[in-house]
Amino acid sequence: STGTWTTVWTDGLTSLDRYKGRCYHIEPVPGEESQFIAYVAYPLDLFEEGSVTNMFTSIVGNVFGFKALRALRLEDLRIPPAYTKTFQGPPHGIQVERDKLNKYGRPLLGCTIKPKLGLSAKNYGRAVYECLRGGLDFTKDDENVNSQPFMRWRDRFLFCAEAIFKSQSETGEIKGHYLNATAGTCEEM
Repeated sequence: STGTWTTVWTDGLTSLDRYKGRCYHIEPVPGEESQFIAYVAYPLDLFEEGSVTNMFTSIVGNVFGFKALRALRLEDLRIPPAYTKTFQGPPHGIQVERDKLNKYGRPLLGCTIKPKLGLSAKNYGRAVYECLRGGLDFTKDDENVNSQPFMRWRDRFLFCAEAIFKSQSETGEIKGHYLNATAGTCEEM
């Protein structure tokens, strides 16, 4: 949470006690001699308000990267209501999505394209088309789909756009695809 295994001069510049994580309970795993369940609590001040990325990077990334641990499994994560209230949610809600898709009075139907990795942009677009033509309202990229060498973002965008337009013209319905828009720079996005 706050430090390293080595004491450094900057340790004296902050209140390490205030910011350190605390293991408040340890219990043995039933039937396992050298395995334990540890209950750890972190002060909320360690986390940026409204940032799921920061929270998981701090809890999962740092802890799972700890080389002294041979094996680790996260079984439960409890987030205090005060912290959950800092998450504002998407910039618009379901009503905006319904308005864009012109779909009301029923659940929106969608899926993530599979396999999530390995398809060419052309075959990915084909999968999007088949899903939309088959009755789905939208498809979406898996979070692992970015701009890999086998399927660059721009190519995926173009084939998905073609799939949307083609399925719309055949079904007479508005369709959509949610692209994972992550990139190394804002210019690339």
